[in-house]
Amino acid sequence: MRVGLGYDIHPVRPGRPLILGGVMIAHPQGLEGHSDADALVHAVCDALLGAMGEGDLGAQYPSSDSRFKDMNSLSMLKAVGAKLAQRGFRLVNLDSVILAEAPRMGPYLAEMEIRMAEVLGVDPSLVNVKVKSGDQLGVIGRKEGIGAQAVCLIESL
Repeated sequence: MRVGLGYDIHPVRPGRPLILGGVMIAHPQGLEGHSDADALVHAVCDALLGAMGEGDLGAQYPSSDSRFKDMNSLSMLKAVGAKLAQRGFRLVNLDSVILAEAPRMGPYLAEMEIRMAEVLGVDPSLVNVKVKSGDQLGVIGRKEGIGAQAVCLIESL
């Protein structure tokens, strides 16, 4: 068994779509980044890559490479999931947290779990997403960015 930890944060900008966990969230501001800036999926990918000993998402999809500009992060997650299987591992469970002051995420959490589980080819009961506010502290609390953390457990097949 192996454990992986992932983290990501992106600044909030007007005119960008807000996508977290592969789900479009109605909000006037979205996350800025080279890809679609899905901080939750990026954190999940980093956790899985870390558990496999495969570095991080930036090494796999560098922002200096124009091929990945505006890339759908679920495509990245699908590739990471395929690598997991190729390396002879399976996901035991995944736990994650979105760090955001706004918007309200509660109505979207189940859909995020389902969407990421589908991409990874696992039962949704193995994927957990929760949200915590910044209690008006720091970058998160001032609504300047949205972050995410993820931890996963994988095991050899």
